Amino acid sequence: MGQAVDDIVDVAGKVNASAIVVYPYAHLSRRLAPPDVALEALRRIEESLKKRGLRVIRAPFGWYKEFELHCYGHPLAELSREFRPRGVRARKVEKRYLVVTPSGEQYEPEEYLKRGDVPDDLRRVIEKEALGKELGEVETPVTRYCRKFGFEWEALSDYGHLRYQPHATVILEAVSLYSWRVTQRLGIPVLRVKGTNMFDLAYPAVREHAELFGDRLYDLWADRKHLVMRYAACHQQFAIMKDMVLSYRDLPLGMFEVADSYRFEQTGELTLCFRLRKFHMPDLHILVRDLEEAVKLSERIQRVIHEEAAKLGRRYAAVYNVTQDFLEERFDMLKTLLSRDGRPALVAVYPSGIYYWVLNVEYHIVDVAGRPREIATYQFDVGNAKRFGIRYVDENNEERYPVIIHTALIGSVERYIYMVFDTAAQREKEGKTPSIPTWLAPIQVRVIPVTREQLDYALSVAEMLDKHGVRVDVDDRDLTLGRKIRDAGREWIPYIAVVGEREVKTGTVNVTIRETNDRMAMKPEELLKRVLDEIEGYPRVERATPLLLSQRPTLVYLEK
Repeated sequence: MGQAVDDIVDVAGKVNASAIVVYPYAHLSRRLAPPDVALEALRRIEESLKKRGLRVIRAPFGWYKEFELHCYGHPLAELSREFRPRGVRARKVEKRYLVVTPSGEQYEPEEYLKRGDVPDDLRRVIEKEALGKELGEVETPVTRYCRKFGFEWEALSDYGHLRYQPHATVILEAVSLYSWRVTQRLGIPVLRVKGTNMFDLAYPAVREHAELFGDRLYDLWADRKHLVMRYAACHQQFAIMKDMVLSYRDLPLGMFEVADSYRFEQTGELTLCFRLRKFHMPDLHILVRDLEEAVKLSERIQRVIHEEAAKLGRRYAAVYNVTQDFLEERFDMLKTLLSRDGRPALVAVYPSGIYYWVLNVEYHIVDVAGRPREIATYQFDVGNAKRFGIRYVDENNEERYPVIIHTALIGSVERYIYMVFDTAAQREKEGKTPSIPTWLAPIQVRVIPVTREQLDYALSVAEMLDKHGVRVDVDDRDLTLGRKIRDAGREWIPYIAVVGEREVKTGTVNVTIRETNDRMAMKPEELLKRVLDEIEGYPRVERATPLLLSQRPTLVYLEK
C-alpha cells in the first residue's frame, strides 16, 4: 500500500496536479481483490494521500458504467501501473515451552532434560521443537524404499509433486481405503464426502481461514478470481456443514474425505513421501456441542491413534500446542488428555485468540535417522463454526456454534506410508529383513514355476488366490529360478510360492516367507488361509500390473 501511495504522490508532483481522484477502475487488472479488500484498500489510499496534504476525491465503489476524465496533456498524465501485495507471510508468533506430566507437573524443557528417565523419542522432540536442535535433511533408507516402490518426484510438474507408479498406486489406494475403516472405529456417525480442491478467496470465511497458513498457501488466478488450493478438507466440509439443519441430537457428527491437499512447502524442505506440496489427507471433522464433549470424545480419538501406531510397532511422542487461556482456564482438560497418552508431553503455549483452535496435538515418531516426524494429529477448533456459519439448535431451541474437532487419525496417506517404510528401515538396521505388512504389499504372493511344464499348475494356484482377493502374479518368464526368486525378493513380496515337478505331483507349493525367512511346503488352500488371516480387516485393492510377468514391462523403479 505504501509503495502505491508513494508512486501516486511522485507522479502528482511531476505533473503539478491540484487534486487526485481515487477510482476503482477494475477492468485494468486481471487479478481483482475481493470487494471488501478492494474497498478497504481504496479507503487507506485516500487516508494516506490526505495525510500527505493532498486534495483527494474518492469515487463511490462500484460506479463504473460511465465517467469522464480530463487530464493534463503531459506525457506522464496517461500511464498505468500495477501494485500487488508482496504475499502473505507467516506471522512471527511468540510462544513458550513447557513439559507437562500426566499428573500435572510442569518443567522448563532444559530442566526436564536433566532427569535420567526421559524417553529418547521425547528427548529428541524437545530438543528439536523447544531448543531448535535440527538434524537437517539426510538421505535414509526410507527415501530409497519410496523410490523402489514407485513414489517418485514428477519432473514435469512443480516441485513437491509426486507420480505414483503401479506398486505405489496400490499402496496409496490401500492406505486411503484403510483410513476410512479406521475412522469408522470411532463409533460415531460419519458422512463420507468428496469435494473440489480450490476455493475463492473473495469469500471472507475462506480468506480468513486460509490466511492463517501464511506463506504456505498454494494459490492461483483464473478468470480474474484469486483461488486457494485447499490446505486440507476444511473448506469443503465446512461449506457442506453450513447448509445442514442440525440439532443437538445429531451431535457428535463427523464428516470425512481423503482430500488432495496443497501446501507451498519450501523447496529445500521437500522430502519424498513426507513433506510434499501435494498430498492426500484423510481429513475428519467432528461437530460436538462444546469443549467438554470434545474432551470426552477425544478418548476414542487418542485410543485409535495409538492403536494404529502400535500395529506398526511404533509409539508416539506428543507435542501439545495450546493457547494461554486454555492452559490457564482448562488445565484439568489438558491433564485428562495427557493421562490418556500415558506419558509426559512437550507443551507449546501460544497467545490467546490468534488461531481458530485452542488445542492442537501433534503425534511424532522418531525416524531411523533420529529426526522427529509428525504423523497423526487432532485439534479443538472454536472459531470456524462461527466463521463459516455452522450452527445447531440446543435443547432450549437456541442456535449455538459447535466446537469442531479436526483429526487425521493415521496422518496423511503419504506420511503413514513414510512410517511404514521407516519401520522397515528400523528392521534393516537391526539386521532383519526389511518388509511391509502383507495388506500393503503391491503383490502379496508370487507363484514361480520352475519350468514351463509347471505353468498350468502355477496358473491354477494363482487363479484360486486371485478369486479370493489376494494380489498374486505368476513369473512365467524364461529366466533361471534363481533370477526369478531374486526379483521377487527385490519387490519385497511376502510369500514366494515355487512349484516344480514334486509340487505338481503332491498338490503343494514350496513357500518362502519374507518376514521370517522360513521355507515350508503347504497346500495352496493353506497358503490362502494364511494370507487371508493376515489381511483380515484391511481393504482389498486389486493389483496394478498384469497377472503374468511376461506381459509386464520392465519396472525401472524396482531396480533402485
